[in-house]
Amino acid sequence: MHSTPENLNVIYEDNHIIVVNKRSGDIVQGDKTGDLPLSEVVKKYIAVKYNKPGAVYLGVVHRLDRPTSGIVIFARTSKALPRLNKMFSERQTKKTYWALVKNPPPAESGTLTHFLKRNPKQNKSYAHKHEVPDSKKAILDYRVIKKLKTFYLLEIDLHTGRHHQIRAQLTAIGCPIKGDLKYSFDRSNPDGSISLLSRKLTLTHPVKKEEMTFVAQVPEGDAVWKACN
Repeated sequence: MHSTPENLNVIYEDNHIIVVNKRSGDIVQGDKTGDLPLSEVVKKYIAVKYNKPGAVYLGVVHRLDRPTSGIVIFARTSKALPRLNKMFSERQTKKTYWALVKNPPPAESGTLTHFLKRNPKQNKSYAHKHEVPDSKKAILDYRVIKKLKTFYLLEIDLHTGRHHQIRAQLTAIGCPIKGDLKYSFDRSNPDGSISLLSRKLTLTHPVKKEEMTFVAQVPEGDAVWKACN
């Protein structure tokens, strides 16, 4: 079920920012599919809630892969947008993800360093142990935070923001994400999602200058995710 102005899961909003819990299947910004992007859904939500005539301002700050769910922040003012863009580009934000994997990682916790090479035709990134031409260094920390009956829940902190980074790096250590057919998981999730959640985002408010942390709840209607609570 995609987000609509009526079912939009808003985590936080004020005059300058709005933070939502993106459903799997939502695209954050318009693309060649022509599907309604989350940015337009949020604009409609703001227009209705605040009875705003005319165009609603909304700035896209960052994206999440379409099959991924979790935290997305948008700028509601032209003052907030460049400040948020700067924070994300200079990695002044802290992003934490949750991923469900079937295979146990080689250790309970660790740091993964790979060199990712993107294949635009396949819309896929490949992780290499050593630098290869046109590759970019990718680093993340992971730890097992829960063992379920047939899955492991990993918490991941990103040090770099590469294309499909978590998906490619976890596959490289033999731990593809549940439902992620593109990255070697053996079957899809019924709703087409992958079990990767942008769980937590910490940043400094672009105008108030206070540190804020936002947390996304696990996707509804999924028994394995429910067991992670």
